[in-house]
Amino acid sequence: MSRSKPEDALAVIFSLSGPELTEAERDFFRTANPFGFILFARNCENPEQVRKLTDDLRECVGRKDCPILIDQEGGRVQRLSPPEWRQYEPMKTYGDKAKDGDLSGAIETIRFVTLQMAQELVEAGVNVNCAPVMDVLCGETDEVIGDRAFSDDPQIVAQLGLAMCRAYLTAGITPVVKHIPGHGRAACDSHKELPVVDAPLAAMLHMDFEPFKEIAASDLADGVWGMTAHVVYSEIDPDRPVSVSQGVISNIIRGTMRFEGFLLSDDLDMEALAGFGDIPERALAVLAAGCDCALYCAGNLEIMEKIAESVPKLSPKALQRLQKAEEFRKVSA
Repeated sequence: MSRSKPEDALAVIFSLSGPELTEAERDFFRTANPFGFILFARNCENPEQVRKLTDDLRECVGRKDCPILIDQEGGRVQRLSPPEWRQYEPMKTYGDKAKDGDLSGAIETIRFVTLQMAQELVEAGVNVNCAPVMDVLCGETDEVIGDRAFSDDPQIVAQLGLAMCRAYLTAGITPVVKHIPGHGRAACDSHKELPVVDAPLAAMLHMDFEPFKEIAASDLADGVWGMTAHVVYSEIDPDRPVSVSQGVISNIIRGTMRFEGFLLSDDLDMEALAGFGDIPERALAVLAAGCDCALYCAGNLEIMEKIAESVPKLSPKALQRLQKAEEFRKVSA
């Protein structure tokens, strides 16, 4: 394996078309050197195949610790699914248990379940999980979030999310909290259209933002990554969703929330970003707004080639955040 360093990598995470690398993908990834990769159900058939795939992806970029991400939340969102892998309950199951008065029991169960998930991820060669969902449920929450979230109580969300992050880090998996600063008030699916939230900032501060603030203030802060929401918050930036809003990222995520972890955009291919250029232009927009890395999930080689033509390498600040996260994970594991 020829070696490369994170500082040589493009500030983008790519995906691929199927359960094994095509020769064209292999050649492209070797040349482009993206920071990492994300897997979907189309890439995951059985444990042996996924492990070979993750090994091949790391060989392409020459980094043994190259981030390979997945969305393994439990419930409806599991890329590693039965019968080859366990089926897990949706996270709202544990939030309901906590809300019924058994917070300590819910935390203990979450810890056990997370370690089960983490074992499967480690065996598959996956080292970053895009979980937990730390959005706070409310009356208008769209079903795209639904039972993926823990609760409508921000303190329950915070406590269960912290427990899950702690267990992942103990097992050597980097957790990605999402969708920062909160997707719970979005009344539509950002995969299909752009949600606009008109709630007052004061209300969001004490509800939607609270779980992410708790993560940022915790002893886990350096080890946790975040993923932005493709949502407009009218009172903060009426024109741009979070992922492409320098004001929201700087003033709210990095400012009010004091979240200093590595920050990913949500998927560039989602319709919520349709008004912000083609996909390569969106990649540049999320980076210019303050995301450390862009995320492209559709696996279209032609589009990835165009992204690679213009997207920069990881910034010095992004590399500092990564170094802190990696040091934290090694100490925790």
